[in-house]
Amino acid sequence: MTQPRKAPTMADVARLAGVSPMTVSRALKRDTSVSEATRDAIRKAAEEIGYVFDSAASSLRSQRSDFVAVSIPSINNANFAETLRGLTEGLKERGLQILLGYTDYDIHEEERLIEQLLRRRPEAIVVTGGKHTPRARRLLGNAGIPVVETWDLPEAPIGHVVGFSNAAAVRGMIDHFVSRGVTRIAFIGGDADRDTRGTDRREGFVAAMQALGLDASRLIAAGAPPISMREGAAAMGRLLESLPDTEAVICVSDLSAFGALTECQRRGIAVPDAIWIAGFGDYEIAEVSVPALTTINPFPREIGARAAALILDVLDGRQSQPATVMIHPELMIRHSSR
Repeated sequence: MTQPRKAPTMADVARLAGVSPMTVSRALKRDTSVSEATRDAIRKAAEEIGYVFDSAASSLRSQRSDFVAVSIPSINNANFAETLRGLTEGLKERGLQILLGYTDYDIHEEERLIEQLLRRRPEAIVVTGGKHTPRARRLLGNAGIPVVETWDLPEAPIGHVVGFSNAAAVRGMIDHFVSRGVTRIAFIGGDADRDTRGTDRREGFVAAMQALGLDASRLIAAGAPPISMREGAAAMGRLLESLPDTEAVICVSDLSAFGALTECQRRGIAVPDAIWIAGFGDYEIAEVSVPALTTINPFPREIGARAAALILDVLDGRQSQPATVMIHPELMIRHSSR
């Protein structure tokens, strides 16, 4: 049986480059005391023998992990992917990497992930949303590292916040619809407790309609998050059958809104002539659908970029007090409404 080849060591790189192992270590950690010529020689030697820097061993010695922990509710949601992109790009300049956890919209799973992530001693932790289990709040509050809650404006922030009010964003859409004379408005989704941001959008819908003296009871359940296009279509079918005089419908996401749109097309109901449809998220599908969907752009990449900048400010001592960075979602009026 062939034995696996032994991995090259830092000492092997040092011998090939003609320097000491300590110089190799400093060069690979971007120590400025190492000249660029020496650094190049070490890089070439490492590449020639296939050496990979052991960051775990280095972390034990330096007490630094060089990564930021992040939890998101969905790995196939384009908006959360954009937030991760903004984070990654913002942290890259400092050589910080992301360690990702996936909660599936379950705050109890989030609690478990937070504990696991904190065991790895990240430089900071970024969580999605501002609602957590009591134990998760304790874990984050006692972590001793920067904590950033995103995509929300929690009433009692644990540390730093980069986000917006989901309820206020929906209120802005309702105000626009009512200003155009549309008052019989329904809401699809946000009926499951697991999607706290979807619930906030639904509650924002109800509060805004009631504040205007309008009927806020046109609420159509769509199931557990994430709401699919199929579930959006099914919910739209129930709305059309139970409340046929509805003038507009706001969906919890663009995917459910696209499903609602296709259900109208299937039934021969003209959008926006017979009914207006709007979503949330400004996904690519909202712009390319026919008609293009009215939606709300929450600037997901900016959320990640601003969170990264805030983390660097805290790590570098430029930010010592908890900060709230406001994101301002934009209402995108397209052809599915007026």
